[in-house]
Amino acid sequence: MKIFLDTADVDEIATVARWGILDGVTTNPTLFSKVGGSYDDILKRICDLTPGPVSAEVVAADADGMVEEGTHFATLAPNIVVKIPMSEPGLEAMSRLRADGIKTNCTLIFSANQGLLAAKAGASLLSPFVGRLDDINEDGMTVVRDLVAIVETHALETEVLAASIRHPRHMTEAALAGAHVATVPIGVLRKMIEHPLTTSGIEAFRRDWDAVQGAASAGSPTPPAARAPARKPPAAKRSAAKQPAKRTSKKPSRSARRR
Repeated sequence: MKIFLDTADVDEIATVARWGILDGVTTNPTLFSKVGGSYDDILKRICDLTPGPVSAEVVAADADGMVEEGTHFATLAPNIVVKIPMSEPGLEAMSRLRADGIKTNCTLIFSANQGLLAAKAGASLLSPFVGRLDDINEDGMTVVRDLVAIVETHALETEVLAASIRHPRHMTEAALAGAHVATVPIGVLRKMIEHPLTTSGIEAFRRDWDAVQGAASAGSPTPPAARAPARKPPAAKRSAAKQPAKRTSKKPSRSARRR
């Protein structure tokens, strides 16, 4: 599953890019309002940080306006994907942009039927909002699972992007549901990294290491377990001992026998 960062904050994007896990970025007018400046400039800077898809959302309410804004965004960088909300004008705009070779991300999807229509209209990405469905006591992940099944059953040329991710469990469930992509705030990514047993393990290893280093610097003898095993001395070479000479009795001479 690909991981996109849901933000318009360039510093956050640069941080996650250094982790080696960033596959793309999604932005929207609300996220942009938190950083301000020129939307075009922000998008260009983001596209410089990642070669993956970068979603830029239109704000026009009519199809002509959506196509005009989307066409402009597409000129900013080759990895721009135009983000269009699910609606009748949105379907038309996605169809027209596809005809022009411009990729789109259909956002604000809350049902499998909406996703199916967006896929038919030519959306490259389908973005069901998991957290917002959970907020109204519906199972947002059900829409993700249904859309993945529809896309695979009919071999549709699109990908399911799980959006409105609120916590690490959402990420696990999205991956298990077969989502092709999940877009997530940096805060959720950091929670995915952390675990209390990991933290306590790192602290314990560090304490033990510091204790050994402190003992060594104080001149304490090395603990027996840390000493290298004593080497056995080489076996002494056996000298070639001379075999004792065999005693041979001399036969008495004839003259001795006569005596």
